[in-house]
Amino acid sequence: MEPQSHPDETRTNIDSSGRHRSAEPLLMDTSEVAAMLNMSTSWVYREASKLGLKGYKLGRGRNAKVLYKRAEIFKWLEQQKVQ
Repeated sequence: MEPQSHPDETRTNIDSSGRHRSAEPLLMDTSEVAAMLNMSTSWVYREASKLGLKGYKLGRGRNAKVLYKRAEIFKWLEQQKVQ
C-alpha cells in the first residue's frame, strides 16, 4: 500500500525535457467530486454550495463547467469527520 500524500502537496514528475509537470490536477470536475464522495452529480450541484464547497464556473450557458479545488474538497471532507 502506498503512503497517502497530503492534499495540499503537489506531486511532480520530471518529463524528458527536464521540466516539472504536475501528476495530480489542481481542479476536479463535478463527476470526479461526486465519485470521490460516493454521491450523485446532481447532489453535488444541489448541495455543494450549501455545504460550503465553492465551485469555479468556467464557460457560459449550457456548456459551462463547474470545477472544484482538490485541496478544498479534502479540507471540507476532513471537517466532516465524526469525533
